[in-house]
Amino acid sequence: MINFIVRRLIQIPLVMLVLSLLLVGVTQLLTPEQRAAPYIRGDNQASRIEQIIEQRGLRDPFPVQYGRWASGAVQGDLGFSRASGKDVIETIKERLPNTIELTLLTAIPILLLSVWLGSLSALNKDKFIDQVLRVLTILGYSLPTFVLGIVLLAVFYAYLGWLPGAGQLEVINQFAVSDMKRYTGMLSVDAMLNGRWNVAWDALRHMILPAATLAIVSSADIIKVMRNSMLDVLSSDYIRTARAKGLTPGVVNRKHARRNALLPIITLGGLLVINLLSGSLITETIFAYPGIGQWVVQSALQIDLAGVLGFALLSALIVVVMNTLVDILYGIVDPRVRFD
Repeated sequence: MINFIVRRLIQIPLVMLVLSLLLVGVTQLLTPEQRAAPYIRGDNQASRIEQIIEQRGLRDPFPVQYGRWASGAVQGDLGFSRASGKDVIETIKERLPNTIELTLLTAIPILLLSVWLGSLSALNKDKFIDQVLRVLTILGYSLPTFVLGIVLLAVFYAYLGWLPGAGQLEVINQFAVSDMKRYTGMLSVDAMLNGRWNVAWDALRHMILPAATLAIVSSADIIKVMRNSMLDVLSSDYIRTARAKGLTPGVVNRKHARRNALLPIITLGGLLVINLLSGSLITETIFAYPGIGQWVVQSALQIDLAGVLGFALLSALIVVVMNTLVDILYGIVDPRVRFD
């Protein structure tokens, strides 16, 4: 396994190199004036666009331009994001912890609840609970995210007033965090570490509706796949052998059936985390949550080339790393998997 991990780690920079070549190459379809936009940091620089083009060598051959861009990227210079009004690296450092925080609050309950409900549905095949769960899963993955998000806002924020609507904090608490020491960048965690329990609770309350929206939509597919996988395992020969040996149903289901049924869930779980970490664009936009997803939507609307390119590179890195982790988890869960 160690050799496998080393090989995959070596592949990461190679994959990022190829992807960056493709992404930067696509930008060559734009005019030099359009490609100079990421380097304009204020209205006073707009009149010097020709000077910026010359300084940045945006009319040079592509290999020269790519080498210059790669040299800057290695040093942390991915350009200036007009959508955020900050450098791309600074924007990612500021917003990625917020997306990670929302991912943790969403992904863990989704995976635990989906595995349990999928197993419950399979163990009660064609019974009432199975029929109810199948109907709910159909509703879950057929309901558009933006519709569900707006409905939850209308019910729990506008009508009942139980939960906050948009943003990350109430106005009164936004001033309270200005002098708060940041350890992780995740607001609720940092607030707890600073003993600001009211701020932590406020941040968690603001994440309930976005997390619920993502959980309802994302869990439907995982429940369905877990149910089908569990049914396939329960009908296999080794399960019948385990029952014939006199093992209790609980031992058979938990120790033998569920563990082997988890293999497709590992893949789906990896895809779920990739989607969440890459920014849940629609959800973060609806709830005005200051994560990566909201930023890239604003970047796309403003034709913020540096922002879109930085997001694409970040997403590619997340995909490569998560795929490696998924492959490693396959070997842990299923000893039959070899890393030769």
